[in-house]
This record gives sequence, structure tokens and C-alpha cells, in this order.
Amino acid sequence: MNAPAALAHEAIYDTVQTILAARPRSRLLDIPAGEGALAARLVAEGFGVTAADLYPEMFCLDDVEIHRANLDNGLPFENASFETIVCIEGLEHIENPANAIREFSRLLLAGGTLVLSVPNIMNIEERFKWLLGGYTSHFKPLSQAALRRIATESDYPDEVVLHVNPIGYTEVRFLLEKNAFELLAVHRDKPKANAWAFWPIAAAIRLVSQLSSKQKREERWADELNSDEVLLGGNTLIFEATKL
Repeated sequence: MNAPAALAHEAIYDTVQTILAARPRSRLLDIPAGEGALAARLVAEGFGVTAADLYPEMFCLDDVEIHRANLDNGLPFENASFETIVCIEGLEHIENPANAIREFSRLLLAGGTLVLSVPNIMNIEERFKWLLGGYTSHFKPLSQAALRRIATESDYPDEVVLHVNPIGYTEVRFLLEKNAFELLAVHRDKPKANAWAFWPIAAAIRLVSQLSSKQKREERWADELNSDEVLLGGNTLIFEATKL
């Protein structure tokens, strides 16, 4: 088989490896696995990797078990089957992220680790794009003309290419806590090169936020939304959580 192509930025995979570096080498589910670029890294790190994807025929690794699975439906594994689940660049491609996170909770052992990523639609640059254009660079309008153009530019199925669910920090955190996860940390893939240009505006946003009471900020996760990882973060948010 050919070497698997990376369907996410290498910086995201690097961050995942850093998060998992101190974790026990255990049973790990990689979903959606794509061609297997991340799975190959995790196998090399010593994890017992099981892969799953809506299109398992894309998978390029001969020595890793691959299952057909749809994140919008029930996943084909028994309860408490894994100590670690990695879901990179998956939730924004599906109709029902709540179902996916509920399934992750079912599949993880208590104390297990979940690492998942979504596009960062809440950094300062994307907030400006929302204001000026009504959409972000990660979630552009999917007109029929746009779909025809995308079809000519990509060999992958629509479900692999299209971002259809603009899920952000607050939605992910809510769903994690609702499904018996404790959020341990939020990471960014890498700092944006032009972030410095937005520092004065970010400082103003943080200053205005401090006018609200501490209780109100805590209730609305305001300080987290204005953190370096989110407000001045890169293109991707990477969540690290544990199953309670």
C-alpha cells in the first residue's frame, strides 16, 4: 500500500502526540482515521491502535484493524472497549456531534482519555470574518456552485471534504461535561503568524470582559473564550479530556 496521506495539518498530529506522550500505551481508537497518517504515528509510539472511518477503503495501513463506522450513528464496538480515543478533524464533518461524544463516553473506560479537535472558529481573526462576511474561513457557504467547484478539486468524498457543522469551544465543552467528561486542557495547533496584529483588539476584548462579575464570567466561560489558546489561537482547537 501507499504511505498514508495526512488529512489534517501535521501540527495537529504533533500536538496529539505531545498530549499522549505520558499516557500508558493502551487500546486506542482513531476515528475518523482517514488514510491512517495519525494511526501510523501512534502505532510507532506503542499504542494498540484500532481505526475506524466512514470510508475504510481509504485506509492504507496493513497492520492496523480498520472498521466502517459513522459518527452520526452508533459505533461498532462494545462498551468500555478503549482507554484512549482520538477524534481529529471529525466533528465538523458530521450532522450530530452530540451523538459522537455520547458514543465516545460509552466506549471509554473510566479514567480514559479523549483527544478531539475542531476548527477554531472563535479566534480573533475568525470573529472579524464573522462580523464582516457572515461566515468564517472554516465554514464557507456551500452553494451549488461551490459544491461543483469542490467536486472538481478533490478526489475525496463530500463527507471527508465538507465542513458542515460549525462547532466551537462552548458547544464542545458543554457536550463533554454533559457526557461525563472532565476537560483537562485546550491546546492550539500552532500560533497564527499574524496574531500580533490583533493584540490591541484582543486586549480591549479582555478588558471589556473584566467589567462583568467573576461569577458571570465563570458561568459563561468568558475567560476561557478570551484565552491565548482560543482568542489568539491557531486554526484548530485540540481538547484533552478524561472520562469520569
